[in-house]
Amino acid sequence: MSQQQLGRGPLRAPGPPGPTTPGGSPPTRFVSWLGRFGCVAAGYAVFQFLFGVLPDSIDGEPAKYLISGLSGFATVGMTWLAAALLRARTAGPTPLTTPAPLAPNAPGPLPQVFTSAYDTLAAQVAVVDDPVRGRLVGWPHSLQELDGPARPTSLATAYGLHIVLDLGVADGRLHTGDLIDTLWRLRLQGGGWSARSQGSVARPEVTAMVLGALARAGASRERLADEVARCEAGFTRELDGTGRALTHVVTTVMRGLLRAAPDAPTIPVLRGALVDGAFSDPQRQHRRCWSHRLSPLPWVGHPAQPSALHTAQAVVALDRAAVVLGEGPVERSAREDGVRWLLACPATGHDNCADLANLREEVRRRHPDDSSHHEVLNVRHFTASWIVRALLTPGAQEIARQDGLEDTWRELLNGAAAAVWAAQTDGIWSWSRDGSGFTTTEEMRQPIWMTYQGLSALRAHAVWMYQPDPRTRPVRDVVGE
Repeated sequence: MSQQQLGRGPLRAPGPPGPTTPGGSPPTRFVSWLGRFGCVAAGYAVFQFLFGVLPDSIDGEPAKYLISGLSGFATVGMTWLAAALLRARTAGPTPLTTPAPLAPNAPGPLPQVFTSAYDTLAAQVAVVDDPVRGRLVGWPHSLQELDGPARPTSLATAYGLHIVLDLGVADGRLHTGDLIDTLWRLRLQGGGWSARSQGSVARPEVTAMVLGALARAGASRERLADEVARCEAGFTRELDGTGRALTHVVTTVMRGLLRAAPDAPTIPVLRGALVDGAFSDPQRQHRRCWSHRLSPLPWVGHPAQPSALHTAQAVVALDRAAVVLGEGPVERSAREDGVRWLLACPATGHDNCADLANLREEVRRRHPDDSSHHEVLNVRHFTASWIVRALLTPGAQEIARQDGLEDTWRELLNGAAAAVWAAQTDGIWSWSRDGSGFTTTEEMRQPIWMTYQGLSALRAHAVWMYQPDPRTRPVRDVVGE
């Protein structure tokens, strides 16, 4: 986003015009009189004057005509230029023209985007009276559900709660208490939460996501503690080997638990697994990065493929863990390598480079009731938003300063933020895997998680860009609501 998109004015305000002397100085009045007299007339006068005063010793009458004529033509040009310069200097500044209005479909400033997003969420919130769970207030996976009536889901409502908390709106069209109650009512019978396609067995990534939203909204630690314990107990290599091998799942659980239970004993274990899952990339100065898996499959022959998305997710998780738990040299080295790998992007343009391509992956687990079948969760990733969040971590900014790469860091960050901004319309983001639009009917057109990630990334970027005007004095003794 540019400074103008954020609503900032010019760095310098135009000052008042300087005082003017009536009539101008004597040289100015003379040139003005000469200009009004006429350039050609002035030149002819010079010609006649010189022809009359040149001595007869000059070689013949043709020479006198030549000298007088050239002087007359020079006088014409000089008089015209002097008069034009004087008019330009005394005419005053050219009045500023009013900029053309933005096109009707052009995105507005960031506050308007926030307002539009909130208005859409308020208009599309689903309210259902469930005979078993009671009154549910929240959202489905997409803001444009096409398959039957909209019904709140735990994951979408958790993202919606995050958005409401991020926007900090003052009206009561969306009440955080209703959303919190709904999340507790959507809890599975055995505890925990799962996505709509995962059935009745709690899954750690969804449970941790919901717990993080509830903790951020102010849920009691005692009530959260039971669910945190269940989440930790089920997220082991023996009980969930699939989830423990995936970068996305491990980092999601880490972020959720860091909000809900920062002292949970599972967090250091997961951080160790994340650090061990990094690998060297010879294409980028042998910096360590991450793939979608933390451990390669034993029957796959090709090596792990570097992923900007999963590297960004790992950097965010490791940075947040470092703030809460501190970090040793091993953890710090892995996190810093991940940042340097992101900064080593070889592309020339960073608003549509390959590192920003949206991705989709599958989380396949054996069905709990039938081991011959698999439970499949399609996970879509808004890559640009993760790049913004990773580059805006305090650790990333410090590394850029240490390495003298602040310009590179700023260029990458602004490019990713521009890609995030371009994907929204009136504060709502639409999914597109590669930027070419929707190719199949199964694509979610307006997933609420994408709107949350887009708003969160732009908000963080705007906070980083803000610099107070030094001429502005703080307003004191003002009481706000």
